[in-house]
Amino acid sequence: MSALSVTLNDYLALRRGLGHQLADAARLLPRFVAWMDAADRTTVTVAAAVEWAQQPEADPGTTVWSRRMGAVRGFARFLAGIDPATEVPPLGLLPYRKRWRAPFIYSTADIATLLRAAASLPCPLRAATYETLFGLLAATGMRVGEAIRLDMPDIDWERGVLLVRESKFGKSRNVPVTVSTLDALGRYAQLRPELCPKSDNASFFVSLTGRRLLYVSVHDVFARLRAEAGIGAGCTTPARIHDLRHSFAVATLLDWYRNGDDVAARLPWLSTYLGHREPRTTYWYLSAAPELLAAAAKRLEPFVTRTGMP
Repeated sequence: MSALSVTLNDYLALRRGLGHQLADAARLLPRFVAWMDAADRTTVTVAAAVEWAQQPEADPGTTVWSRRMGAVRGFARFLAGIDPATEVPPLGLLPYRKRWRAPFIYSTADIATLLRAAASLPCPLRAATYETLFGLLAATGMRVGEAIRLDMPDIDWERGVLLVRESKFGKSRNVPVTVSTLDALGRYAQLRPELCPKSDNASFFVSLTGRRLLYVSVHDVFARLRAEAGIGAGCTTPARIHDLRHSFAVATLLDWYRNGDDVAARLPWLSTYLGHREPRTTYWYLSAAPELLAAAAKRLEPFVTRTGMP
């Protein structure tokens, strides 16, 4: 293992210890260090960062370049305290263009198909773990990282409330769940000691080794099951695991519109439930599905008629 690889491990361990989510850094930086090692480079420079960030891979483009550069920039700041020759890439060095990506909205049938596929995994522990995990994501709209960080004491079985600790933006929150969701969690909690007796940590969801699930492993399992089940096959927008969160939000808003509820008044509730920083972030979901836009437009019709607006 190279000196740069050792330093990267120290950097990632430090960031995790401080509570940072390292989805990009943990995925991209090992590739960067491997590229540096292959080129026999030991010092991070601006030129090296730019060259690597613009490497033609399966997913090229300015958005990808800037994400790579952002990961390297954070690592370089850490390295600069160890190696004075390190150059920290400045902000804005590579262009960034955020692309709006329409989410895939899961139907009830899609979610049922996904859960059946998870339950059919050959290993009983993996089957129970992923069926329960994906069901929880669909039923609550929780982020993947929030779900896999759940510990046993975070579930209040009496009140039916999950405690999400220090999630995005450093916020903790309570997530009430339905009786059926709590029952599903309870079944998994009873099965887990039988299927994985060697697990001695507090993590609610566990891997085959009894440890907490890894973010990348969850995504890999999901991608395989989605492909095998044919969910979203032929759609221009591939189904992502994060779209379960979008689908929950859209379904909630649609229910409110159909019930004649005051959606504007209730939106802060949904925003808090999902862990958004502010309600206006939740408004984005209004554009996530044509049916939702149609419901909003129908609600506006009486106002438009009265005011004569075009």
